[in-house]
Amino acid sequence: MRAYLVAGAALIGALLLAICLGSVPIAPGAALEIVGRKLIGADTTMFAPIDVTVLWAARVPRAVLGAVVGAGLGVAGCATQALVRNPIAEPYLLGLTYGAAAGAVAVLVTGFAPLGPMTASAAAFAGSMAAFTVVYLFARGEGTLSPLRLVLAGIAVTSGLQGIVIFLVRLADDPSTTASVLFWLFGSLADAKWSQLGLPAIVLAIIVIALVGQGRGLNALMLGDETAAGLGVRPGRLRLTLFLLIALLTGVLVALVGGIGFVGLVVPHAVRLLVGADHRRVLPLAALTGAAFLVLTDLAARTVIAPGELPIGVVTAVLGAPTFLWLVRRRARAEVGS
Repeated sequence: MRAYLVAGAALIGALLLAICLGSVPIAPGAALEIVGRKLIGADTTMFAPIDVTVLWAARVPRAVLGAVVGAGLGVAGCATQALVRNPIAEPYLLGLTYGAAAGAVAVLVTGFAPLGPMTASAAAFAGSMAAFTVVYLFARGEGTLSPLRLVLAGIAVTSGLQGIVIFLVRLADDPSTTASVLFWLFGSLADAKWSQLGLPAIVLAIIVIALVGQGRGLNALMLGDETAAGLGVRPGRLRLTLFLLIALLTGVLVALVGGIGFVGLVVPHAVRLLVGADHRRVLPLAALTGAAFLVLTDLAARTVIAPGELPIGVVTAVLGAPTFLWLVRRRARAEVGS
């Protein structure tokens, strides 16, 4: 319980920092009062108009979207590691990021936009689902999903899609297209809007509930298929369910904010050090921890080189790589000590 309270407090603190800090600093008291008044529809004319606009139209939806995406990536990372029984796996290992990038860049290069501004996001989601489908078809053998084949197929599909993306960028030979590719590969929350929050929040809530409900099965799956079967779990069926849930959750997230790596890798490791390996405890804490981590990472992305902004995936990689190495070393020491 203590870990949940700490993670919850960290998330609240991260959200408060995110809405207060920036090119237009806003005092915490004023920020909270503006948000509270906006939520109940009360008058906010006593505050500076720029503060109200910056806070409500930009920072609050961006911070909330960051929390939802971070929570989703943390949960998806836990599920992926159970799916392939590999502690260094994360959702993007299965080809989703480059699938989304290929779909979106294809739209940008061809100019085909039947859905208007939403076409790129729709194509990104379709591309990520297509990549997952190819990985699934190659990994499925004798009616079951093999963890090893999933990893190998994911690596192969990712490599192939990398080549397609580079080819499309060279074909376009346009600086704006290159900038768009960076968005889809490294992610950004800069275009967050209130209208974007509903779908990912609903998908996240449903999938977290579903995964926690399967917590016992996830625990058994980590012990191996034979052991899981002996405990009454059907490994093939559960692995397919996990695969579909991860695909849906990660596909929705990457279609909104692009590819953001390392969150799904680092967060599960950190959480397991705190509460052990039981997924019924790991998954909720991973959601809280991932949310706080990504909100703070996004804050760094938009303030480190202000008024410019870094792709958030660059920041998660810079912070995540040494953090992951430290976590691995700490886990190794703990295993030796035990």
